[in-house]
Amino acid sequence: MKAMIYAAGLGTRLRPLTNDKPKAMVEAAGKPLLEWAILRLISFGYTQIIINVHHFGQSIVDFITQKESFGIEIMISDERDQLLDTGGGLKNASVYFQDDRAPFLLTNVDILTDMDLWDFRKIHEKSNALATLAVRNRTTSRYLLFDQKNQLCGWKNVRTNELKISKPTTENPNPLAFSGIQMVDPSIFPLISEEGVFSTIPLYLRLAQNHTIIGHNHDQDFWLDVGKPEQLAEGDFILRQGVKKILH
Repeated sequence: MKAMIYAAGLGTRLRPLTNDKPKAMVEAAGKPLLEWAILRLISFGYTQIIINVHHFGQSIVDFITQKESFGIEIMISDERDQLLDTGGGLKNASVYFQDDRAPFLLTNVDILTDMDLWDFRKIHEKSNALATLAVRNRTTSRYLLFDQKNQLCGWKNVRTNELKISKPTTENPNPLAFSGIQMVDPSIFPLISEEGVFSTIPLYLRLAQNHTIIGHNHDQDFWLDVGKPEQLAEGDFILRQGVKKILH
């Protein structure tokens, strides 16, 4: 099984910790965030992992070499010349998924969760969706909107009231926050016409007009974005105390 870890970001929310290292190499409980992400994927049976790099990218390459790729196959999607955002980063890594028909997992490097990735995969496969997005009821400024069938139908920024509707619905859509974890079918790649730097969210909104993209609500799971210093400190405590079972 294949997975991709988004690790190329600048980590601006974690400055000054990221002034001399990538966010992926910032530590929690004695291990880099990247190591926690890799170990979690391995614990669910993932044996091929793609990691995109940009900000201090060589330190990630050196770390993977030092760890002998954790005994699995780890491939680097190089964005050191230009940071491509989530959509551009996915498209840039498409070469690693060309020969596959099986869905693959995408995850941000700065997420801690005990979500069952096996169940998540099964839900995606059963739905025959182009992509399945893990979502939650939590406070944020930007929400994905889903219809009564849990299909993506729009997006809203509650601070600016900007609204984008990709699929009209007769009932009020359900606003949910994206968790930075998703299952994607490789058939998405021929559908990506965007070039250069772009996010997956407008890509999904465009594709949702004619394809099925669903949300999977995982409110019952522990989830924490450790992309800010105070959240990183919380994650460090949780990992050290073993309060939550992050590894399967």
